[in-house]
Amino acid sequence: MTGFLLGAMRDVVGEDWSEKVFCDLFAGTAAVGNAVKPLARKVIANDLETYSFVLNRNYIGNCNPLSDWKFWLSELNNLPPISDGFIYRNYCLGSGSGRCYFSDANGMKIDAMRQAIGEWLAAGSINQDMYYFLLCSLLEEADRLANTASVYGAFLKTLKPMAMKPLVLTPANFDCTDQQNEVYQEDANTLIRRIEGDILYLDPPYNVRQYGANYHILNTIAIYKAFAPKGKTGLPPYKRSRYCSRVKVLDVFEDLLKNARFRYVFLSYNNEGLLSPETIRQTMSKYGRYDCIEMRNQRFKADNNTNRVHHARSTTEYLFVMEVR
Repeated sequence: MTGFLLGAMRDVVGEDWSEKVFCDLFAGTAAVGNAVKPLARKVIANDLETYSFVLNRNYIGNCNPLSDWKFWLSELNNLPPISDGFIYRNYCLGSGSGRCYFSDANGMKIDAMRQAIGEWLAAGSINQDMYYFLLCSLLEEADRLANTASVYGAFLKTLKPMAMKPLVLTPANFDCTDQQNEVYQEDANTLIRRIEGDILYLDPPYNVRQYGANYHILNTIAIYKAFAPKGKTGLPPYKRSRYCSRVKVLDVFEDLLKNARFRYVFLSYNNEGLLSPETIRQTMSKYGRYDCIEMRNQRFKADNNTNRVHHARSTTEYLFVMEVR
């Protein structure tokens, strides 16, 4: 998908991005910004979710080599597990929480590693760059071994084979470049008023499902502050996006376009989104020259009981284009 996006954007903007400032305003896992990083003069990345900020701060914000990362990663992998940490106590079955997001052993390892990373930063043993590198490595491995079918809106009743594997960190390696990139954790419509550049890529939430709920475990590990988990899934308090509101989404989308100081705006969206393609066309056409690229794909639905794929439906992914006049 990233290859398709980059190819489509380069068809519009041109091949040479060496003097371009690129912004990924809803950056998620940093996949797009990371692919653009070697191509552009500067990358701006933003996401409201803390786990996303950590990933982007490492992959986009880190540009200089970390000489002693192997030492610190080894230190984490050799830590003994602890049984009184927040993740084990609230999200593992052995603690009596009733939740099964991780195996007991992995939950205790996550707590030990997360506490150590925070303590090392507070003591000045590591700097911010190393902190986000290590924390990113932990989040990605925890996500890989999580006992879920996909997102964190539910956990599986019994541990799946992948969740039973031992947690061992691997490096979240980033591209070393001669850049001064910017990484933010802000509301997109607030930040857009303070930044400018050449290419703006938008991949906002497109339905009513909130990212703060769907990825709450990763946010909890990233933030690592105690709270009273709510409900069966142990939800923390979380911020709600206006892009997930049927009532607010059009106004907030138009406000974003109106205040965007970029020549090219690209929007990833699909035909199941809260905004219809026609509404997007009408809105973008107010502020620049409009175009649209379609890509069809099959979306598969899994049986909740057996995880077997039992039918597919066709969806259309759109890349909407606006060139500011």
